[in-house]
Amino acid sequence: MHNVIFNYLLKNYLKSFVKVFLFFYSFGLILNLFEEIEFFKNLEVSFLTPLLLSIVFIPGMLINLLPFIIFVSSLKFLVDIRNNKDLLSIKIFGYSNLKIFTILSVTSFLIGWIVLFLINPITSTMSKYYERTKSIYSKDIDHLVTFNNNGLWIKENLDQGYRIITASKYKEENLNNILIFNLDENFTLKEKIYSKNGNIKENRWVLEEVSIFKSNEAIKNMKSTTIDSIYTYEKIISLFKNFETLSFIDLILNFKNLINQGYNKIFLEQSLHSMLSMPFFLFIMSSLASILALGTLKKSNNVKFIFIGILACVIIYYLKDLSIALGQTNRISLKLANWIPIISIGIFSLIGVLQINEK
Repeated sequence: MHNVIFNYLLKNYLKSFVKVFLFFYSFGLILNLFEEIEFFKNLEVSFLTPLLLSIVFIPGMLINLLPFIIFVSSLKFLVDIRNNKDLLSIKIFGYSNLKIFTILSVTSFLIGWIVLFLINPITSTMSKYYERTKSIYSKDIDHLVTFNNNGLWIKENLDQGYRIITASKYKEENLNNILIFNLDENFTLKEKIYSKNGNIKENRWVLEEVSIFKSNEAIKNMKSTTIDSIYTYEKIISLFKNFETLSFIDLILNFKNLINQGYNKIFLEQSLHSMLSMPFFLFIMSSLASILALGTLKKSNNVKFIFIGILACVIIYYLKDLSIALGQTNRISLKLANWIPIISIGIFSLIGVLQINEK
């Protein structure tokens, strides 16, 4: 009989998870479709293009929302079996609240690892396809930024010509060994600028130890000068912070290579720890749902639990957002920032689980 009950709990919990996941997917698909249609409204593309992009974009977004999907799934499942008296029957056959909680939470924990190793590589590939396709139609595609083994490369469109910038090294807001090529509309070199160091914190770059080369003119040496660019340090880094295109396996196996490609080490570590913490986050969210739903056997109004669920998700979201903000402002380490919400909610859940086990 215990195996029958175990299979019943597992099967129906997974069924609840699939239903909630499909609801979130459908809702997200509809909302994102409007956004994609708005993006392509002035371009000659068929309706299938924004639809396909929405289809491949939403799974990656839902992985970020997976803790809340798990919470809603767990809460819905437990409220349903409580209201239809199945929970009472299960307890009569010897299943305690702690055992029910353990089955749900461990299942959520395993879902987290399955997603990281099997689903996440697929969604990261879909995100790469999405980014590539959107970039083809992007209006500022002619502005390019890339990192490779030779350093940083930037191509900028100017009012009268183009600018190509290279730098061999960068450290936070400073570039070293900068070469700037100013070209006319026919890509003929007009001017070459060399700078030993440059600060790119603002749009007005400050260059030091500068040499300016122009055809048929003597080399002009300057202690410092400035140029105006559309790029700042933050903007350049932000181009390499879409970690939805990086899978968990990529981060583990290619961490050093990604840094060499220009990805920021701090944010790579943040992304890695965010993914590592996800299975534990799912475990905790199932625990929280169990605390809310297993406290009594009385039939309850679903509207009440919908309100409690939404409120809990909002509080947890802002707690996580606050923790990441503290990490990004160097109040705490970014690694710790990913774990603080889990530790905080985990302590609260531990106390709650001990209480519901007594009922």
